[in-house]
Amino acid sequence: MALGIITADQRMATQTGVKLCILGPHGIGKTSLLKTLEPASATLFVDMEGGALAVEGWQGDSVKVRDWRSAVDIACLIGGPNPSRRPDQDYSAEHFGHVVKTFGPREEVLGKYESIFGDSISELTRLCAAWCSGRPEAFTVEKPGKPSVPDKWGFFDLLGDEMIGWLRHLQHCPDKNVILVGGLDKKADEYKRTIWSPQVEGGKLKRELPGIVDSVLSMVEMKLEDGTPYRAFVCQTLNQWGYPAKDRSGRLDLIEEPHLGKLIAKMKGGQRNNSMVTTLPTAPVTDKDIPF
Repeated sequence: MALGIITADQRMATQTGVKLCILGPHGIGKTSLLKTLEPASATLFVDMEGGALAVEGWQGDSVKVRDWRSAVDIACLIGGPNPSRRPDQDYSAEHFGHVVKTFGPREEVLGKYESIFGDSISELTRLCAAWCSGRPEAFTVEKPGKPSVPDKWGFFDLLGDEMIGWLRHLQHCPDKNVILVGGLDKKADEYKRTIWSPQVEGGKLKRELPGIVDSVLSMVEMKLEDGTPYRAFVCQTLNQWGYPAKDRSGRLDLIEEPHLGKLIAKMKGGQRNNSMVTTLPTAPVTDKDIPF
């Protein structure tokens, strides 16, 4: 059997979609980003929290998701079969065959869509948590012959595994842009420093989310020098505000316009940035140079 080596020319000629997670506080307008993907007919809106009012008048297609198992089936159809999965596991060839029988052939159902827009990952973790709370892994038997009792460690392990598996499957979707939006939490640590983090259930997902998707962007309110507010994407990990951000493409500036069409075009074809400082400072570092 051939090893299947892909040459550089073959890799660069292959068109793949970008995978984005956009985090922002409530009311900043994350759902309305759907309108910046054109044409509308090439986008499928996966509505997980009944947020269609924010995009009233938008002319694209949508599908509602009200439970975790539906979300898993839709992700399987979008991402295709995973050959590493056992027949009894989600996202396996057997699972994919089941969803094709239920929804129809992948190309027939999803062929016209270039982008999948999911709103929101925060609500999806709650749907997943509701499903996990009834699973055997979320309970333990403390004594033989006694009823099982809830096991919070087992519950959160299962929640993390399920959500990470869902995200990783979509990350490997070969031909679609996948955009997921979610909430952004603001907290203070023990030293009263502001900490921003994804609004999702479970610490495991919060830790691993940035390492799964291509880019994590924070959609926040900025202000001009005269105090005029505007919305923007914060796109780079090293930012002075501490917002969650990462850009695997290497093509995004620190601040970008909140327009998904322009952003995706730049990620796919823009000039790669080389702004990272890779040399040590010549002057000695003192305590006042440390930002904490």
